[in-house]
Amino acid sequence: MRTFLRLLLGLTLILACVVRADDNAGADLLNTELNPRDLPLISAQIDNDILTVIYNIPDGQHQVIQEDFHFMTVDVDSVPGFYFGETVYPEGGKDEEGNTVYHGIVVLSKPILENGTNPEPPDSVTIEAGYQFCTSDGTCLAPASERIAVPFRRMAGVPPQASGSGKLATVLLNLIFAFLGGLILNVMPCVLPVLSIKIMGIVKSAQQNRREIFMGSLTYTAGVLVSFLILGGFVAGLKIAGQSVGWGFQFQNIGFVVFLITIIWIFGLALFDLFIIQLPGAQTATKASAKGGHWGSFMTGIFAVLLATPCTAPMLGAALGWAFSQAPVMIIGSFLIIGMGLAFPFILIGIFPVFVKWIPKPGAWMNTFKEIMAFLLMATVVYLLRVAYFLIEGKVIQIIWFMLAVAFACWIFGKYASPQRKPKMRIAAVIFSLALGLAAGIAFLKFDTGHASEGSLEGVNTTMQRDPHHPDWLVFNPELLESLIRENKPVFIDFAAEWCLTCKTNEAAVLFTEEIQNAFSERNVTLLRGDYTKKNPLIHEWLQKFNRAGVPLYIFYLPGQPAPHVLPEVITREMILDQLAKIEHAERPTQ
Repeated sequence: MRTFLRLLLGLTLILACVVRADDNAGADLLNTELNPRDLPLISAQIDNDILTVIYNIPDGQHQVIQEDFHFMTVDVDSVPGFYFGETVYPEGGKDEEGNTVYHGIVVLSKPILENGTNPEPPDSVTIEAGYQFCTSDGTCLAPASERIAVPFRRMAGVPPQASGSGKLATVLLNLIFAFLGGLILNVMPCVLPVLSIKIMGIVKSAQQNRREIFMGSLTYTAGVLVSFLILGGFVAGLKIAGQSVGWGFQFQNIGFVVFLITIIWIFGLALFDLFIIQLPGAQTATKASAKGGHWGSFMTGIFAVLLATPCTAPMLGAALGWAFSQAPVMIIGSFLIIGMGLAFPFILIGIFPVFVKWIPKPGAWMNTFKEIMAFLLMATVVYLLRVAYFLIEGKVIQIIWFMLAVAFACWIFGKYASPQRKPKMRIAAVIFSLALGLAAGIAFLKFDTGHASEGSLEGVNTTMQRDPHHPDWLVFNPELLESLIRENKPVFIDFAAEWCLTCKTNEAAVLFTEEIQNAFSERNVTLLRGDYTKKNPLIHEWLQKFNRAGVPLYIFYLPGQPAPHVLPEVITREMILDQLAKIEHAERPTQ
């Protein structure tokens, strides 16, 4: 096992170095491979969502860029489905009047944005590059321009085709990220309540033999992997059918949210000893304990996966974004790797039971611990009720009435279906409990799921629509973003969802704090928010554009920068403040 961990770490470092080297090579391409003798007067190319225009200014001539007036411009003919941002100019030299002066090779660039409608890229785009060169004696030639057809070799947002070794490195690196992302999910707040219950189960089995501890870890891992296999197969099936899905997409469905609320609510009631489920066929205490423990471990693995999906851990978002663009087999494989990462700590405990000795011995404290865990599950239910509130527009009271009926049904089951009761009474209690739960579901769980689960930002009449729940933020739409970029204004975009616990944690700890909000305001940053709580094709397209499988996604557009800065899934105040500090030094050219 130690050898495996060392190999995994070494492979991660090697692949990281390979990718880093490739990135640096691409970044230095323009600086190392451009020779004036090999270039025409003006040339252009499109790559990595950037239109690059290269001016080869002849010897003895130069281009002057005045603050309010100059002829060095790049205009692009209209391309349906794509926007070309503000032209970004290099620093250049300065003359006596403070104007910018260019000599030799000058590289201008324009960022390329999609409007979110999944446009078909054209074969080429036509640009008009203007200029007015001046000679060394101060004489300026007549303004001129050239029209150039630039091949659209890459669709914006789609990665280039890699070589065989490059593909292998990409696959391995993303699978490692998937494993590490699954491992980190263990400490995310959405998974902790269920894992705490699993820890309690390990405490109960601490006095058992090594085989029982190993089997408990194995069945927990089986529950995790089976759940990820089903989820991965479902995602792959939807992709084959031509549907677009992302990580956590099931939380956009009110039916799934109510199902999860019901399961966790019943589980929490059981921890309060409102009822006890006796497994049939368990004649002896030892066998009952063993079967119940293993079955409980399997179900805990399933619950852990159900609660993990609204969370996105560091590295997991990028790995999933890559996986969702691959073939169905790779999608399923990536999901299983994530599951292995999630189950890995308990696999270690099963293989090395010595870790169990670090856990306190069983005792009276376990009842208190169990009840605390029950309250954590109830808190999870409250969180999911909040998600339901946003999905069904406040009609959450129906779910609360249903939960009350389920609690009463569980009480009936626990009181009258216990082994101490007569068989006829137990059968009657079971039938009555199930009938009550079914009747409550029919009576209260009536939702317009088609209307509640769909959302769209297309067709918004105003470009300055306030987010109804966050008035300091504007509703995201591409037209507004394009307008802000053209005006050289800094823009911060928050793609989030009410069911995304990582999003809510980032907002409470960073984005919505008074310090960060004031910092945004002081630097006149326009805040845009894309709400992905309900299914939204436009936001899904933008997530795909930045190779993300789900929210959160944070994008920072800085003035004078050719491409936006994408922040990681888990952010800190320092990350935001570092980006804001760049605004004061950002170049604001005039086209």
